[in-house]
Formats: sequence, structure tokens, C-alpha cells
Amino acid sequence: MIFKVILEPSDEGGFTVIVPALPGCISEGDSKEEALKNIREAIELYIEPIEDDSTFAPNAELFELAM
Repeated sequence: MIFKVILEPSDEGGFTVIVPALPGCISEGDSKEEALKNIREAIELYIEPIEDDSTFAPNAELFELAM
């Protein structure tokens, strides 16, 4: 999977990284390299399945929506 990220200098020093495709997925680091390393970890955690996500009501239905 490939994600576009926005890397910008932080007012306090270092860098902030935002993943527009993943709302709330933000990280930072003291250098560009550290910030990019940290956002990789944040993305992995963001998209990691959660055990509760596989538990649905017996009458649940699956739908696909085109946007």
C-alpha cells in the first residue's frame, strides 16, 4: 500500500507528518527521517485490525458503497 503524506516543519522544531487518507493519523520527529519512520509506525497501527472489528451482530449485513 502506498500513502501520500505531508511533511512540514513544526513551529517548535522538528517535523510534523500528516496522512490525509487516514484522518487523525499524525506523527512527528526531530528530523525528516525520524518523522517518516514514526509515521510508518503510526500508519501500521492505524490500519492494524482490531479484534473487536471481527465481532458483528448475527444479523449484520455487508454492503459495498461506491463514492
